[in-house]
Amino acid sequence: MSVGNRFELLVQSVTDYAIYMLDPHGRVSSWNAGARRFKGYDPDEIIGAHFSIFYTPEERALEIPRIALETAERDGRFEAEGWRLRKDGTRFWANVVIDPIRDPEGHLLGFAKVTRDLTERRAAEEELRRSEERFRLLVQSVTDYAIYMLDPEGHVTSWNAGAERFKGYRADEIMGQHFSRFYSDLDRAAGIPGIALETARRDGRFEAEGWRIRKDGSRFWASVIIDPIRNDDNQLIGFAKVTRDLTEKRAIEEQLRQSQKMEAVGQLTGGLAHDFNNLLTGISGSLEMMQIRSAQGRTSDFDRYFTSAQGAVKRAAALTHRLLAFSRRQTLDPKPTNVDRLLHGLEELIQRTVGPGVEVVLAGADRLWPTLIDPNQLENAVLNLCINARDAMPDGGRVTIVTANQSLDERAAREQGLNAGDYVAVSVTDTGTGMPPEIIAKIFDPFYTTKPIGEGTGLGLSMIYGFARQSGGQVRVESQMGRGTMMRLYLPRHSHDAQPDANPDQALSLTAARDGEVVLVIDDEPTIRMPVSEVLADAGYAVIEAADGPAGLEILNSSARIDLLITDVGLPGGLNGRQVADAARTTRPELKVLFITGYAENAAVGGGKMDKGMFVLTKPFQMKDLADRIRDIIES
Repeated sequence: MSVGNRFELLVQSVTDYAIYMLDPHGRVSSWNAGARRFKGYDPDEIIGAHFSIFYTPEERALEIPRIALETAERDGRFEAEGWRLRKDGTRFWANVVIDPIRDPEGHLLGFAKVTRDLTERRAAEEELRRSEERFRLLVQSVTDYAIYMLDPEGHVTSWNAGAERFKGYRADEIMGQHFSRFYSDLDRAAGIPGIALETARRDGRFEAEGWRIRKDGSRFWASVIIDPIRNDDNQLIGFAKVTRDLTEKRAIEEQLRQSQKMEAVGQLTGGLAHDFNNLLTGISGSLEMMQIRSAQGRTSDFDRYFTSAQGAVKRAAALTHRLLAFSRRQTLDPKPTNVDRLLHGLEELIQRTVGPGVEVVLAGADRLWPTLIDPNQLENAVLNLCINARDAMPDGGRVTIVTANQSLDERAAREQGLNAGDYVAVSVTDTGTGMPPEIIAKIFDPFYTTKPIGEGTGLGLSMIYGFARQSGGQVRVESQMGRGTMMRLYLPRHSHDAQPDANPDQALSLTAARDGEVVLVIDDEPTIRMPVSEVLADAGYAVIEAADGPAGLEILNSSARIDLLITDVGLPGGLNGRQVADAARTTRPELKVLFITGYAENAAVGGGKMDKGMFVLTKPFQMKDLADRIRDIIES
């Protein structure tokens, strides 16, 4: 087979391309299978016909076939795309290449014409174009979101109507500018724009909220999302950035938070007023009865009234400590504690508090482990749980307090939100109304209460939760409507034995002064200054009193002997207790100072930063504790 025959066989075998020849005048002189397949003509139908038959009437009117041949003859090649006609009159989109054919002497013999049917590809491209156009129109029509693109370095490459609406820039003003201009000077100095792009590139997404800057310099609160854009080869070609203006929404949320805060404050103050009024009534009533009995000469009842007043004072102190714990995270005073012994000492108070209509059952464990906790906080927690149990049983019932040793493995500990280990469990169970799940989900939230307005602060259970977590434990609740509630405290086991209880016979024994020691007491409240001074005098100290900061500082600047300064932190006269102490120490550098305060300990002395020789005792306190503390300080 000759070379020419092989080439003819090759061309005739091609079905995806129409490959044929034209004579110098444009008449078809050969025809292959590909031409027959998608143009529809048999060779005997088309050979000798002019190739302009394949063009549309519009292109023939413009003499496009002639121009194509002239271009190919002149330039050595003609290529174009356009609509062509099949035999049946239907159209197809064709890619056309025409090359001139010349003999060795350069004479034109005709033209080689290759046509490819690109109808399907054009349809796909057209659909893609329409889709992109629809998407472009969609993005451009969005006005509530700024949707735009950045190049890999962060320069703006597209801009929609939403971006223009709330950022203020027209497209021609911002295209090509770096997106960092939307950030504040502080954010730019901190490198936030660069961090945002690097995070999106590394993690596949960046999302944040913050202040952004409009064209006019005003600020708006924005929610920002940045996604990287990559090509088919996974090369970064830019970023998609979506920004939403949340300024109004944030303002509404802030108003709601403020409203909720005021509601919470109202709930708190109402509950505190209710609780304190009850306690003050108990204190004032007991004191009034002591006054009446004294006038009657019947002093034998004093102990009973004294015990009642002291109990009310302790409960008032517990209430303020709970409030301080919420606002300032009151420091715990953990001690190795035998919980059973503590609860047995509390049993009588619990029974008196819940009243005769409620039966109190206390069931201790055999050889209960010690735990390291603040015993006063545990007393408050158990008493609070018992009061809640009483309120859940308006017609009376039973409160059962049970202690147990519990060892939790990994699975059991995980279920309780704890680390695996040994715990002392204290359960308080009532036979009351129970709680639905939606109430259980919120009972540990600060200020949440189911009690009537003015009859609860909403802090009790949140304080119990805080105490348990600070102690390394947990609190859990189980309840069913109509079947009562169980509150269980988990407290971690301690490796050392509990401390023995104090000897009540020594409760009123005061540590005596030595060597004529002098104490200066500064407090603007006479009801505090008077008992403090008297108990110190009873212990043998020489006492000097002052009612405000300037008066106290005048005494400190004198030559009088002063071994210890006791001062309230909040004082009238322009000088607080810390300022008085600091001023006095400039001339008395070794002066020892005991701050007495009703605030949380850290708040009392500037965030807990005290110099050497400075100490704090929080109100209320027992006089014996004050005398013992003074002795320790002077001898330290």
